Amino acid sequence: MGADRTRARNEAAPRGGSDPWKVAFAVLLVVSLVCVVTWVLLGSRLLVVRDVAVTGLDRVSREEVVAAVAVDTGTPLIRVDLDRGRERAESLDLVESARVTRGWPATLEVEVVERRPLLAVRVGEEYRLVDGDGVRIEDSPTRPGTHPLVRVTGEIEGNDAVRAAADIVEGAPDSLIAQIQLIDATDTEQITVELGNGSLVEWGRAQGAEDKSEVLRVLMREHPPEEGRVYDVGTPDLAIVR
Repeated sequence: MGADRTRARNEAAPRGGSDPWKVAFAVLLVVSLVCVVTWVLLGSRLLVVRDVAVTGLDRVSREEVVAAVAVDTGTPLIRVDLDRGRERAESLDLVESARVTRGWPATLEVEVVERRPLLAVRVGEEYRLVDGDGVRIEDSPTRPGTHPLVRVTGEIEGNDAVRAAADIVEGAPDSLIAQIQLIDATDTEQITVELGNGSLVEWGRAQGAEDKSEVLRVLMREHPPEEGRVYDVGTPDLAIVR
């Protein structure tokens, strides 16, 4: 009797195992979806590069950037090496940095940051506008009035003295930059700044441009600039006027 009751209970209990046909169907469905997605991304003509959109341009042409990135129309967007494209764009002389991204469904997007002129360097009878790395931006037959002249020794590009002078320009307010005629950075430990009114600023090292600019502003307010006047802001806490 006990055996009969046990057998009856087993026959009445629902089966908990999975239906093998349902499992096979689910696996087949997943595989099919993977194949379709892979085909769409890699093999179809739906998600391929049809256009290269370039932004941030002024001196550099779109054609130069597109040629440098070198991604053929029709290349599957997923296959584009974004880092390689960025490196190629940044190889252009006037490009400081670049960012390459995928713009689905069919656009490769290149965002460019161009180098901008910060300083002017006397080269022969002309003036060369350069950025903080000393990279040549453009030449001018006359002295530019919008960028301070810098005096350095050695090669201009990659020169630490140019970088130091650029740090001063980037950290100083526009009101001070407008008055600067010359930054003498032949000695980066003892940089001097000549102002248009004939006064001189003993700047010292390039660091601390914002603090030194603020101290200089106060000194110039209390002791107006004049021919031969010297402002020593090399140590901002101990600044003096001579």
